[in-house]
Amino acid sequence: MFYPGHGWALSSSGNFMDNDIDADEYIVTNTSSLSNVSAIHSALYTTARISPLSLTYYGLCLMKGNYTVSLLFAEIIFKSDRSFYSLGKRIFDVYIQDELVLKDFNIEEEAGGTGKPIVKNFTVVLTTHTLKIHFYWAGRGTTGIPARGMYGPIISAISVVPNFRPPIIVGKRNYLVVVVGAISAAIVIALMVLGILWRKGRLGGKNSVEKELRGLDLQTGIFSLRQIKAATKNFDTENKIGEGGFGCVYKGLLSDGTVIAVKQLSSKSKQGNREFVNEIGMISALQHPNLVKLYGCCVEGNQLLLVYEYMENNCLSRALFGKNATCKLKLNWPTRQKICLGIARGLAYLHEESRIKIVHRDIKTSNVLLDKDLNAKISDFGLAKLNEDDKTHISTRIAGT
Repeated sequence: MFYPGHGWALSSSGNFMDNDIDADEYIVTNTSSLSNVSAIHSALYTTARISPLSLTYYGLCLMKGNYTVSLLFAEIIFKSDRSFYSLGKRIFDVYIQDELVLKDFNIEEEAGGTGKPIVKNFTVVLTTHTLKIHFYWAGRGTTGIPARGMYGPIISAISVVPNFRPPIIVGKRNYLVVVVGAISAAIVIALMVLGILWRKGRLGGKNSVEKELRGLDLQTGIFSLRQIKAATKNFDTENKIGEGGFGCVYKGLLSDGTVIAVKQLSSKSKQGNREFVNEIGMISALQHPNLVKLYGCCVEGNQLLLVYEYMENNCLSRALFGKNATCKLKLNWPTRQKICLGIARGLAYLHEESRIKIVHRDIKTSNVLLDKDLNAKISDFGLAKLNEDDKTHISTRIAGT
């Protein structure tokens, strides 16, 4: 069933077939006073919409951009009076743009009791003109306490506020002025960017790595070769802390005091070029305590460099099988268990919990790094691949150890 009105529509599915009432009421009214809410805002919680199974709101004809979506909840059916009415438990899931944002949401637990309002805020980027907010009962919670027909998702109010200033357009003439002005501004900005890049010598002669990096939505910083050389003392051999399939790894110190690890791709490795792009594409989109953090990269001339957080205790392979006493660590069983759990959490995040599902394909002790507290962090995503067919810049060949 759809209920249109003022740019909004909603769909409610399901029926309370267990309450022996033919005409179900999907709008419930609060009959008691709310706590922790002003008189002005209390009107927002006077009524609420409930659904037996699925309740979906659609915001129509919205401008593309960044919005703050606020969901206003209050448990106004169940009570906290230690009576039979206080035994009810409402649990449901919330999706925004088909992405799960609240799992097993319990209003009473989140608000600290019944009759107490709680607001959940989310930042949503609209790439289309439709906003979709979906409340779904997945069968959890009570169904017959305190009475039948009182379960399912419930929502008091929804607020959608743009995080940008919408253009004020009056008539076709002003619309034309806005369009022409926007195009002109875009051209000027593009010319300025091209001029800066040209002056820095970054235009012309782009190699394949630079072209592939431009196609990635990177969330990392860009370092200059001068910064990297200063941090590593021009790649001094005394700062060399390891060597792998890419090339050498150096310890460095940035001007702000941040200790870093710099992975330098060997100029002789053509296979490494592809893995260099893979690793940036993978790690730039991932943030987890058990994954090595990528600070940024450097692509200048024939230099391909990755800048990571520095791991004080090197890799697990060195800690277990180090050739000398200074490298090999004495790991007791609780520490070994912590390391194993850290690896498991990192893999669980890659395989199941991240928005992009990733198969590492090269898990080994040399690719598990240890920080100063011996927390395990997975590294070296050069051979990883996405579990998505449309990410063509990621390698899908059989690889690993």
